[in-house]
Amino acid sequence: MKLHFQDKILPWESLRDWRRDFRSSGKRLVVTNGCFDILHLGHVAYLEHARNQGDTLLVGVNSDSGVQELKGPSRPVNCEADRVGVLAALESVDFACIFPGKRAVQFLDVAQPEIYIKGGDYTLETLNQEERAIVEKHGGTIVFIPFLTGRSTSGILSKIHSL
Repeated sequence: MKLHFQDKILPWESLRDWRRDFRSSGKRLVVTNGCFDILHLGHVAYLEHARNQGDTLLVGVNSDSGVQELKGPSRPVNCEADRVGVLAALESVDFACIFPGKRAVQFLDVAQPEIYIKGGDYTLETLNQEERAIVEKHGGTIVFIPFLTGRSTSGILSKIHSL
């Protein structure tokens, strides 16, 4: 059997139907999201840990315009097609989907995860409360995973700029 990472990329327009079909599998869907602009060890460890929380990991990827809103006009470094492709190529990622907007509220409303993963720099109180409400409305659980300290895209970019 040949593996094609492109087969793991879900178009935004297909996500609702994919989720409906997936629900009938009886498997627990784990969801996380982010920019994933320059993939590093912190991302890889985080995604592996996330995948181990359930049966299937779906990663939501901020669109280019969403990353610009979050990180500023000089970001993203890598375009959304490249970022979602690299994520889809990882063994720990079962599916990846680019979502519109700055926040994952609409994405989470469609994905309806059983388990929603966020990094350890968040708490229930600091998490976007709309995201929290959507996950809880659909019966999902929110799990916080610790980050590897010293690993960040911003840190990598800072180091590059100082060269």
